[in-house]
Parts: sequence; C-alpha cells; structure tokens
Amino acid sequence: MRSQDRTRRITLPRGWVLAALSAAVIATSAMAQMVPQLSGPDGDKMQEVPADPLPKWIIDDIRRMRAYPEQPPIIPHSIDGYQLSVNANRCLSCHKREFSQDAGAPMISVTHYMTREGQMLADVSPRRYFCTACHVPQADKKPLVGSTFKDMSELGVTGAGSE
Repeated sequence: MRSQDRTRRITLPRGWVLAALSAAVIATSAMAQMVPQLSGPDGDKMQEVPADPLPKWIIDDIRRMRAYPEQPPIIPHSIDGYQLSVNANRCLSCHKREFSQDAGAPMISVTHYMTREGQMLADVSPRRYFCTACHVPQADKKPLVGSTFKDMSELGVTGAGSE
C-alpha cells in the first residue's frame, strides 16, 4: 500500500469560501430584483382583497364573427345549469345532427364526427364530446390586454385573382 503524501494537498487561499458565498448572495439578490411581482397589491400581503363580481354573459343569441380562421364559434346563449359529463351532454340535445333542424340551432361541424385519422363515425367523436374545451360563452368584460390585431382585409390584402 502506498503511503499518502499529505504535504501535496490543494489549499485554497484564506477567505475564498467567504468570498464565494458573498458573491452568491449578491447575485441572488440582483436576480430577485429583476423578477416581476407575481403577488397581489402592495402592502399587507395577507390582507383579503374582495373578488371582482362575476361578469355578465352576453346571451343575445346573435352569432358573432370569428376573430381568426379556424376559431371555434363562441356560445351566444347561457349555459348555466347545462350538464356536461361523461354520461350527458346538454349541448348535443340541440346541436347534434338529428336535432338541430327542429331546435333551430346550428349543427355541429362534420369534423366533430371524425377520428384523428379522418374516418367518419356514426356519433360524435369522444375527443370532441366536451364542448367547453373549445367553445366558450362571451362575457361583457373589458379585455385584460389591449389588442392591435388587424384583419388582413383591413390591411388592404386582397384575395388571389381579385385584381
């Protein structure tokens, strides 16, 4: 067995650990100042803030223009009390193909009767069964973030062949 030479140990200058620890604390506090505040209002963090009242739903039954291509249509009526579970879907009682004409409701898209591979089904596809995953009611509420979106027609773009 070889003997260990204890005279060749690596030694660090005095105060190195203290300097490294100080640098880590300074870097952490600098990064903490750059992170935006994610909590509520300033002041007492534990105070109770009253919740905003629930928005009023727009229930005028007017079909709205879609904001972008392929946007799911919004629900123009109240859905309060609608049962939407694995066993029942109140939406389908009016919007399903066989009931839509009598109910006067728009029929759900044929894409809702297709598998991912494009195979047609006799009933609504299980992946399209929960309507509110894509379709939502419209609330009478000010937008959280302003938008400068402009439709292509507003920008002067015309369709191909329209010259």
